[in-house]
Amino acid sequence: MKKVVLAYSGGLDTSCAVQWLKDKGYEVICFIADLGQGEDFEKIEKRALIGGASKVYIKDLRKEFVEDFIFPSLKANAIYEGKYLLATALGRPLIAKYLVEVAHKEKASSVAHGCTGKGNDQVRFEVTAQILDPKLEIIAPVRVWEFKSREEEIEYAIKKKIPIDVTKKKPYSLDKNLWGVSIESGILEDPWIEPPEDCYQWTNSSEDAPSRPAYVEIEFDKGIPKKVNGKGYDALKLIDILCNLGSTHGIGRSDMIENRLVGIKSREIYEAPAATILHYAHRELEALVLDRETAHYKEGVSLKYAELIYYGLWYSKLRIALDKFIEETQRNVSGTVRLRLYKGSCSVVGRKSPHSLYREELATYSAKDKFDQKLSEGFIRIFGMPFQK
Repeated sequence: MKKVVLAYSGGLDTSCAVQWLKDKGYEVICFIADLGQGEDFEKIEKRALIGGASKVYIKDLRKEFVEDFIFPSLKANAIYEGKYLLATALGRPLIAKYLVEVAHKEKASSVAHGCTGKGNDQVRFEVTAQILDPKLEIIAPVRVWEFKSREEEIEYAIKKKIPIDVTKKKPYSLDKNLWGVSIESGILEDPWIEPPEDCYQWTNSSEDAPSRPAYVEIEFDKGIPKKVNGKGYDALKLIDILCNLGSTHGIGRSDMIENRLVGIKSREIYEAPAATILHYAHRELEALVLDRETAHYKEGVSLKYAELIYYGLWYSKLRIALDKFIEETQRNVSGTVRLRLYKGSCSVVGRKSPHSLYREELATYSAKDKFDQKLSEGFIRIFGMPFQK
């Protein structure tokens, strides 16, 4: 029997994929990545084995995920189409990296995933695997199997006695990690219908959020968040604290019509409380310490960086090269930002940095003003000269 290593989540698609691959004559080895999704991994491992897997690997990748993927994207201000903070997209190349590693260890000739043929994740898994080992065969059961809907998959799972958590009444497709939750399918496929509250996994609605605002101070060192309210935390704990705080106050929800890489539009629901808070704070600190030309140029780099993540090109030479520029911009991104969290709104109310380029004596209209306004006439004449007829 040929061996295949399957990226296994325990969800509907991958649970069905184990049995389907086994029926095709493969020995199936499952790889489960802990990216902070808070799952019962013993239960998922048991599900994989009951479903027909010969072996299961589980690896805690949370620290690597934060330090090598999340924080670089935060420093880059990488947000896809102004809304998506890329939680799922960032996790895929990391999972694929270890999928290839397990394949090498097990001397497997193939790797597999449970992605659909019209989603983005298939690209992220496969492009990464092709970059890391182009000799591996890649199998995508969902692209070729006989099931035409999630309802048919559910019926197959029931028939084969595959344990699943999905029901026909609540057929949401979820992907969760410590940076955010992606939610799609079911009633959400109608872009006119308001997302029902039962689709949200973390966050309170604005109506259920506390009636009093919360204030939080976040301290950065060279673009990396280090402290919350003056107390230092390791990266995982810091994100967990902000996730809980943001969820309580309804921060981080987004309802998005998204342009997928394959060319179609999709309706996506996201929750990213900690990511939302940290991105707001980081951008505000950059506004205080970066000069105008660097700040404006970096906006274009941020857009491209987000696209590269979204397109599954994390290991591309361009993404690696852009990191060098971004690291240079972060030299002075140190300081503290104060935010107000209130019923779904996250707003910056204070910022300070030893590298601040803000000068009160130049910006003020009070008696402290040291700006020589007479110089502006000559500046305007020179600035406007190329545009005169």
